[in-house]
Amino acid sequence: MTAAIGKTQTIRDVLDPARAAALHATLGRAGTAPGAGDPLPPFWHHIHFWEPAPPAALGHDGHPATGQGLIPDLGLPARMWAGGALVFHAPLILGAPATRTTTVEDVALKEGRSGPLGFVTLRHHLMQDGVLCIDERQDLVYRPMPGDRPAPPEPPRVPADHAATGPLRFDATLLFRYSALTFNGHRIHYDLDHARGTEGYGGLVVHGPLLAQLLIHLAQERLGTLTRFRFAARAPLVHTETATLHRDDGHLWVRAEDGRLCMEAWAE
Repeated sequence: MTAAIGKTQTIRDVLDPARAAALHATLGRAGTAPGAGDPLPPFWHHIHFWEPAPPAALGHDGHPATGQGLIPDLGLPARMWAGGALVFHAPLILGAPATRTTTVEDVALKEGRSGPLGFVTLRHHLMQDGVLCIDERQDLVYRPMPGDRPAPPEPPRVPADHAATGPLRFDATLLFRYSALTFNGHRIHYDLDHARGTEGYGGLVVHGPLLAQLLIHLAQERLGTLTRFRFAARAPLVHTETATLHRDDGHLWVRAEDGRLCMEAWAE
């Protein structure tokens, strides 16, 4: 397990403006989509640097199987993007080549309130023309399948007493298009039978990075150019639910219609 720590992988990509235009449309953004020569909006780099794997290299959930690349097999098949942190040093420019170097920073097994958990921390350095543009930490959690773990603890709840944006709804089309643009094959986002019957969710799961992206847009509207952003998933949100975005200065969060805190973030 610890042998994976320090492993690295570098992906080179030309930042295709067509993908940015597609994400701009998918998110329903106003105005003209960014084009070649324009700065890539923060966090939009997740539509680039794909890691395509053939079908034989995928796990049951549609993600690349663990134990074959950077991420070791921890014996815990259910994957979740638990959070992350970003430092924005310089904008990435659309239409130009860039590199993403990923390093396994930490791997740990722990016992949580809902059973055993595997934690994998990845560090991404995104560079263009020899300049570090983004330093990103990605926190992944691996868990047993629902039938092999206790019921999760009750998620935190938050009142609707701060400035809100919404209501927001996430239909299956939006989730499919976002999965396609990020080359995310995780079946919880587009395969309803798998999400409900195999992984125990109440519906299609809204991507954590999609929620983080919306919070970043909200932070930009209020704070202008961002230098830092970090986020943490607190509870899943599914496609049949309505959500609102809230802010209190640099603290932002996603609230489900029943009051669950689904994600919170901090921006500077």
